[in-house]
Amino acid sequence: MKIGIIGAGQLGRMLGFAGLPLNFEFVFLDPSENPPAAAAGPVIQAKFDDPRALRELAERVDVVTFEFENIPVQAVQPLLDKKPVYPPPDALHFAQDRLYEKQLFAELDIPVAGWRTVDSLEELQSAADQLGLPLVLKTRRLGYDGKGQFVIRTPDDVATAWQTLGSVPLIAEQCINFDCEVSVVAARSVTGELAVYPLTENRHENGILRLSKAPHTDATLQAAAKAAAERLMQRLDYVGVLAIEFFVCGNQLVANEFAPRVHNSGHWTIEGARCSQFENHLRAICGLPLGSTDVNGHCAMLNLIGDMPSAAAILKVTDCHVHDYGKAPRPGRKLGHVTLVRQDESALEAGVASLQQICR
Repeated sequence: MKIGIIGAGQLGRMLGFAGLPLNFEFVFLDPSENPPAAAAGPVIQAKFDDPRALRELAERVDVVTFEFENIPVQAVQPLLDKKPVYPPPDALHFAQDRLYEKQLFAELDIPVAGWRTVDSLEELQSAADQLGLPLVLKTRRLGYDGKGQFVIRTPDDVATAWQTLGSVPLIAEQCINFDCEVSVVAARSVTGELAVYPLTENRHENGILRLSKAPHTDATLQAAAKAAAERLMQRLDYVGVLAIEFFVCGNQLVANEFAPRVHNSGHWTIEGARCSQFENHLRAICGLPLGSTDVNGHCAMLNLIGDMPSAAAILKVTDCHVHDYGKAPRPGRKLGHVTLVRQDESALEAGVASLQQICR
């Protein structure tokens, strides 16, 4: 089977590497020269919304998917008349706008922090008065890895936040006290089969994911996350892998956002689960039985950001695996990741500490 992937970054690369042993072939569409996924198949070099390039992609493959959510929905819609497209474009519609996303969570009874839409300085001031400070002001669209956000901590920050972000539609979200951040990664196939991975605990710095550990063993929270993922996937008639990020507040999960694609916090599944999120995404969109989401031990994933340490140094730590995306170094850029799998939690913590010394 031939699979078309819109986007050829590191997620496309890992999808391709997961599919090659299953004898899948891949064609990617991406405007970049020599993107990471070029190692897994040919790349049509064009803009994501180029109609000619999208038609060519559809003509060359059996099914189309995507590796990131900021693809114009109107560009994807015409492909539905040519080939199956998974996840459905409706998932893009909700994930691309924080307002639509919050409204969808409310419809599905998935708890979220207090929020208000903001289209003027006066509305921002009103949101600060109603929700209290601190407050996070976010662009409704195109925000990721901490971009498009401003934390309002004092009344004097309100005007500065508006000057910084006020040229586009915004949403203000209440800052909440939380115990930790977690995410759930789940898959749903064209047959309706569901598979849910154990919760992953995530640690961010400056809005960028630095460390993930799994499994986060709390049966109550796992059940709540599984129920939320199932409701969301069924509502969207979803096919493929998605992730929902949550804040943990005591024994309750508060949703932050969802991503209609394979997710950075699920990279540990490549070595840490019986079947990775990447292989399960491909199985889902091709109608194959989903693989087991059972873990192989205690797992961690460290993102390598800005600079790529030497593989020789990293591999001195036992039971770890290096994934180099082949990208040029740049401050704040994800260049690769390391996974670590050990059979008990104390051994995992010791290994993570060693890796953090190397991968600063």
